[in-house]
Amino acid sequence: MEAIVQSEAAECGLACLAMVAAHHGNRIGLRELRRRYPLSLKGASLAQVMDIAGQMGFMCRPLRLDLEHLKELQLPCILHWNLNHFVVLSRVRRRDVIVFDPSLGKRVLPLADFSRHFTGIALELSPGADMRPSAPPAAVTVSQLTGRVIGLWRGLGLVLLLSLALQVFVLLAPFFMQWIVDHVLIAADSDLLTVLGVGFGLALLLQIGISMVRGWAVIHLSSRLGLQWTGNVFSHLIRLPLEFYEKRHLGDITSRMGSVQAIQRTLTTSFVEALIDGLMAVVTLGMMLLYSWKLALVTLLAVGLYSITRALAFRALRNGTEQQLMAAAHQQSHLLESIRGIQSIKVAGRESLRRSGYYNLMNETVNRDIWLARFGLAFGSTSQVIFGLERIAVIWIGAALAIQNVFSVGMLIAYLAYKDQFAQRIGGLVDKWVEFRMLRLHGERLSDIVLAEPEACDAGAGAQGLPPDVRIEVDGLGFRYASGEPWVLRNCSMTIEPGESVAIVGASGCGKTTLVKLLLGLLTPTEGKIRVGGEPLDKIGMERYRRIVGAVMQDDQLFAGSINDNISFEDEGVDEGRVHAAAKLAAVHDDIAAMPMGYHSLIGDMGTTLSGGQKQRVILARALYRQPRLLFLDEATSHLDVERERLVNDAVRQLDLTRVIIAHRPETIASADRVLVMHEGAIMRELRSSAPQDEGRHVVGEMPA
Repeated sequence: MEAIVQSEAAECGLACLAMVAAHHGNRIGLRELRRRYPLSLKGASLAQVMDIAGQMGFMCRPLRLDLEHLKELQLPCILHWNLNHFVVLSRVRRRDVIVFDPSLGKRVLPLADFSRHFTGIALELSPGADMRPSAPPAAVTVSQLTGRVIGLWRGLGLVLLLSLALQVFVLLAPFFMQWIVDHVLIAADSDLLTVLGVGFGLALLLQIGISMVRGWAVIHLSSRLGLQWTGNVFSHLIRLPLEFYEKRHLGDITSRMGSVQAIQRTLTTSFVEALIDGLMAVVTLGMMLLYSWKLALVTLLAVGLYSITRALAFRALRNGTEQQLMAAAHQQSHLLESIRGIQSIKVAGRESLRRSGYYNLMNETVNRDIWLARFGLAFGSTSQVIFGLERIAVIWIGAALAIQNVFSVGMLIAYLAYKDQFAQRIGGLVDKWVEFRMLRLHGERLSDIVLAEPEACDAGAGAQGLPPDVRIEVDGLGFRYASGEPWVLRNCSMTIEPGESVAIVGASGCGKTTLVKLLLGLLTPTEGKIRVGGEPLDKIGMERYRRIVGAVMQDDQLFAGSINDNISFEDEGVDEGRVHAAAKLAAVHDDIAAMPMGYHSLIGDMGTTLSGGQKQRVILARALYRQPRLLFLDEATSHLDVERERLVNDAVRQLDLTRVIIAHRPETIASADRVLVMHEGAIMRELRSSAPQDEGRHVVGEMPA
């Protein structure tokens, strides 16, 4: 049985189903299961796992059992783990059990450790009549992983030609020793010695020159391809929908991005070296056979034994490498989360808890590193034993042949040089074969990013242009994060006229923010339609649509850089006048002017040098800088005092645009033309608002509980 590692934070149930299905011959794969049965970040209950298993063709039998009844289970089966996780139980032995954990890989646990995690609930899965064996999904190609790369084959061809030129000198080198021993020393010919020394010295200089040119070519090719590949993958990553990021840990995404460098190294330097090693192995083997087939047979036996040992050790090496990558990703996620939430950690006084958690994760990563290092050391020692014994045998037999005058001493020395070259090349070729097989591991990890469907930023040639008006129509809108999840929105309908200001109010958790995300195209409706200017939102194209949209969301972020950079959002043709005008509308201009460097003041990482109210107003200025026709404000003034909130509301009210406002504060609600009351995911009623604040307060009082 082979472990399948989850990519999303809460898809352990799907990963377990994929492992059990593969055991029964249905190699559907986690990626296809994720596409057919998407889950939310909340994960899946046992009932949902059973429902998906039934649709896959399994017959399910949930059980509650004690530890002593484990051996009676039909294996492999799914276990409920740590009250919030699923694993696959593969084997039960007298003192330990083997489980496949989607977050950690294969684990061998003593019964005492197993008991601490197992909740007592198991799910037996038997293939039903509807289940059919299926082939594994098609392997991910390099072009899918890296996108279009310019200059790859031309660069590889140049490196290959230079490498071939270097091998000519490698082949000639053994003849130098053979001629010296067999001709110069025996005949005491100093003139021949001078000629050979000068000739091979010039050849050495030429070899060094070609080697330097090849090194420069490899460096240039690697750096250029690295830039292109990483840029291609990041370009795809940044276009993925919001839900992709919400379902994954940040450290895991960065770890998968790191696989680009591993693929790049393998496909540039290692690829060329593999070709050269293969060619040189054939040439040097031919030279060895010309000298003595008996000695060549000894070397071939040693190389065969080395190859078999390497092949047998591959699965353990792959599993160890995969576990090391996962451990490093968990450690990275913990580090990034701790840095990002340092304020909360300090307020709660939990530094020691986070420190101990990080220390445990770091120990796990180091233990995986040590295991890989020990594995490499053990394998290196085995390799030294094999080729050390082979060298002793070759020298022994070769010396016997020289005594019998079958070989000259120079021929024996030359043969040993060719033999060493052959063993080195074949060993390198086997290592490259293992490296190329390991490439699949990195490819599978990276494929989670590159094969994810990007957001439909532009619907292409058939996309509609920007509508002449921005009338928003919501018809029967419904949304939930996954099948089986409760509906966040259901039967939600409303109309917002161009230039109108609409406030959406309701109790926390009724779906207001989700509705705004749907109107912004950040989420895809489960049912119903959103039309802008009479055109369906998905037909307009997100790239075109977002040119006319400005938004301030509750969890919006600022970026490291200056205030000017953040308001203009690093616009290439930044308009300083528009920046200042937007800041004045957001009532933050005076705050910025009082800073030592004005609009060029640096705000630190994610705006750490600004107060909460200043951050919110800079984000509002960023939205207004775009000069939008549609402005969405989700609690955009919640951190402001009453006076500044009034200034912002008055300034925004004067703009010729359509406003959709989510707010709880009476002053902001009173600034709207209409108030829509939302309850349990639907617009329940409409109220007319007026400017006086007492009427705004009256509206809030009429909101449903």
